[in-house]
Amino acid sequence: MTLAAAGAIALAAALDRTFSEPPAGLHPVAWLGRAVASLDSRLPDARLVGVGFAAGIPIAFAALLAAPVVAVGALSPSPVPAAVAAGVVLFACSSHRMLLSVAGDVIDLAERDLEAARRELRALAGRDATDLSADHVRSATVESAAENLADGLIAPLCGFVIGAAATAVVGVAPAGGLAVAAGAAAWIKGVNTLDSMLGYRDRRAGWAPARLDDAVMWLPARATALLILAAGGGGIGTGPIAILGRVRSAAGVPDSPNSGWPMGSLAAVLGVRLAKPETYTLFPTGSLPTASEARTGVRVVSRAGWLAFGVAGVSLAL
Repeated sequence: MTLAAAGAIALAAALDRTFSEPPAGLHPVAWLGRAVASLDSRLPDARLVGVGFAAGIPIAFAALLAAPVVAVGALSPSPVPAAVAAGVVLFACSSHRMLLSVAGDVIDLAERDLEAARRELRALAGRDATDLSADHVRSATVESAAENLADGLIAPLCGFVIGAAATAVVGVAPAGGLAVAAGAAAWIKGVNTLDSMLGYRDRRAGWAPARLDDAVMWLPARATALLILAAGGGGIGTGPIAILGRVRSAAGVPDSPNSGWPMGSLAAVLGVRLAKPETYTLFPTGSLPTASEARTGVRVVSRAGWLAFGVAGVSLAL
């Protein structure tokens, strides 16, 4: 079954490379966003409501996306159809090429049309970009590319691999194991989506989604940091122990227990300072990224993403 799961990962990577994202009208994450927004507008902004959201919505989303894998698997004794369905689910729950495209566009715009770059940055970073300089726009883009790699690709991949490996160990039938793997990826995507929509300090309903996301992202954030360091060849003029120490130090600067790991690793690879004005600064003795350095950062994130697909697939195929 793990070989079939590795094939599903390969299919998801191929679909990402070919199509970038599912069509907007057919994208299950877009459906989830509309459903959460509708419920949120009808229910009070209360902590108990947020607990209900965190407990129920990701599970419902996981069940919804695992169901087609179960259905397809029941129609054939071969694991191939279920693997195809699971690969499509993983593709729908992850994002790589789209992230790179948007980040590249913002970096290019920052050189010739700063207002447009500030507007486009909203697709990557949830911050007020009204007064950001071109340097700070590039910094935000590099930060968001690293952080969104963790949220958008590494986290669902981790869920898929863990689900597939765990069910193989306990002897679950191939179709069932693939459904669990797809459901695990969808559950994590549901958690991330809830946090991105509700997990703000001024939202009482956001407390539970934010805390659940903190727990879920602990492993993916640190795995992303290692992948970025591997993809970037380590830091400038430092050994592996020293660079890990620098990344660990930078990771403690943002309020989030997780976001500093991928951001700090990319900043260390590039040898730059990354800063969110009046909030945090990583490696304050450095300079904010130039356009060339920011583009290099996007290429490192691209390589880290492909490396993640490869490591995930090989870990299941062996």
